[in-house]
Amino acid sequence: MSLLEVRALSIHFGPRKVVDNVSFSLEAGEKLALVGESASGKTVTALSALRLIENARLSGTILFGGRDVLAMSDPELRELRGRDIAVIFQEPMSALNPIHTVGDQIVESIELHTKLRGAQAWAEAVGAMRRVGIDDAERRARSYPHQLSGGQRQRAMIAMALACNPKLLIADEPTTALDATIRLQILELLEELRAQAGMALLLITHDLNLVRRFADRVAVMERGVMVEQGPTAQVTERPQHPYTQKLVNSRPVRDVAPPGAGRVVEARDVSVEYPVSLPGIRGWFKSGRFA
Repeated sequence: MSLLEVRALSIHFGPRKVVDNVSFSLEAGEKLALVGESASGKTVTALSALRLIENARLSGTILFGGRDVLAMSDPELRELRGRDIAVIFQEPMSALNPIHTVGDQIVESIELHTKLRGAQAWAEAVGAMRRVGIDDAERRARSYPHQLSGGQRQRAMIAMALACNPKLLIADEPTTALDATIRLQILELLEELRAQAGMALLLITHDLNLVRRFADRVAVMERGVMVEQGPTAQVTERPQHPYTQKLVNSRPVRDVAPPGAGRVVEARDVSVEYPVSLPGIRGWFKSGRFA
């Protein structure tokens, strides 16, 4: 039995159908990538496994561990979210609460889904931050999200997602907001933690290079329809659907001027000015300039 099985899933927002008859499955410990352009339906399809899509009408079947997600009660969904299925979102600053410390937010998840309380829950939260490679985890746990760097915030969100040892991790563009060096570190961290815990990973991305390196299988979506899926090597090296072929062939090309091509760009006497307020009564009548 598959860990996650989606059959004939359709999603409507009002009269508009945004996902049409999508089916796929994910085995325990497997890495599946949902690939497509923006607005192709990747995220709403993945988050439907948690019924996190507001004001949407879902039809079809979503089974997690053999249980029907669409038939779950609110208490059952609260147990599912965070304990069995966790999510890493694209932008940590919008996912983390700015008025609570990072450690307190991880503790909240631990206390909600486990029997740990107080000092034990705090120690577990600090340990989770340490496991994802955050230096001086005890001090960082007492920091607010804005006091951490982008890479540290992403690691903190991963620590929160993995604190309760979920069976499935949904990673929604987990490295898009990071620079190239930190991006590679986060991906290697996810792979290491996934292998240690034996959890499944559902990766939402448009980055085919990332897919080639980290996914076992790939499913391609176009305008709410799943047009192709299969082993990563097969889909990326021998794509069958025209849309998949376009994605594979849409790699950026560097148009570098040949040696001896002469001057390519020239700029002279360039200046940029901004209006600024002058101090005192002068500011009532005129503004200054800052160059």
